[in-house]
Amino acid sequence: MTDLFTPYELKGLQLKNRIVMPPMCQYAVEQQDGVPGEWHYVHYVSRAVGGTGLIIAEMSGIHPDGRITNRDTGIWNDEQVAAWRRITDAVHAHGSHIAIQLGHAGRKALDAEPPVAPSAIPFDERSKTPRALTTAEAEELIAAYGAAAGRAAEAGFDSVEIHGAHGYLIHQFHSPLTNQRDDKYGADPLLFGEEVVRAVKAALPDEMPVLMRVSALEYVEGGYGQDYALEFCRRYQEAGVDMFHVSSGGEGPIGSGGVPGAGPGYQTALAEAVRSALDVPVIAVGRLEAYEDAQAVVSGGKAELVAVGRAMLNDPYWALHAEEALVGIDKGRVPAPYERGLWKRK
Repeated sequence: MTDLFTPYELKGLQLKNRIVMPPMCQYAVEQQDGVPGEWHYVHYVSRAVGGTGLIIAEMSGIHPDGRITNRDTGIWNDEQVAAWRRITDAVHAHGSHIAIQLGHAGRKALDAEPPVAPSAIPFDERSKTPRALTTAEAEELIAAYGAAAGRAAEAGFDSVEIHGAHGYLIHQFHSPLTNQRDDKYGADPLLFGEEVVRAVKAALPDEMPVLMRVSALEYVEGGYGQDYALEFCRRYQEAGVDMFHVSSGGEGPIGSGGVPGAGPGYQTALAEAVRSALDVPVIAVGRLEAYEDAQAVVSGGKAELVAVGRAMLNDPYWALHAEEALVGIDKGRVPAPYERGLWKRK
């Protein structure tokens, strides 16, 4: 039976288990220069020590003004590459793999003066009104995604994830709520995201898979539903996406916390729908902190990988504890210094 602890392979990415730590912004850059520091090193490497199969580093800006805040990480210059390389090398030394999420916050960039977006529509009444990108500027950002992907490969990442969810720039382009352009990116709202995927794909070695985070549902009046999500996922898949990380929300008041009353696995059906319709592997995410709930997603064939976010902030060793609780764990799988505290024989 396939379970959380069955190895998984996607192109050149070979994972020891099906457990993913999804990207979660740390807002911990000290010099506002986008360079990951000691906090980031300890944060990511401790999850590798804790047995996580795939770690996806937080959304990192492809442009200084693309960060949510100035305390977010970036990957637009060589200094950032060197700092990330120290982290990826250590993650690999502890038996895990690591990807990075490439993103641009668009109109949700809090510290940009002003933020930019497909159209000059603020996120809400408290937000800055963004400046609409020119066609040439949109093309420059597409190239910046590709350049960031090349830096990610240089920094030792095993994969990249394009952030196309949660109301950030790519989401803003393909959502009818936020794209009111009259150029080619308005005539075809999916073109911007498609060209980003192609630029990222072209910058990476063939063996590196491209992941993409998408919101498969908008919880707001006039927002899109699953049929439209399948349409843009199909376009992005054809452009080169190898796996989708399926979330929801981000435009309007419903964000990553989910709809009121949302329970464990509330987004799993969305991931399963993308997987089934497009015959593409997916990552399921959303309140899957209980070991049994995460296990059920994989053993039930609903997704190839399971992302565990907030629970892994609480417990860096979530993966080891899950294996211990669900199937028992071999002594050799526990870091030797921790054997006295964590080891139940199979």
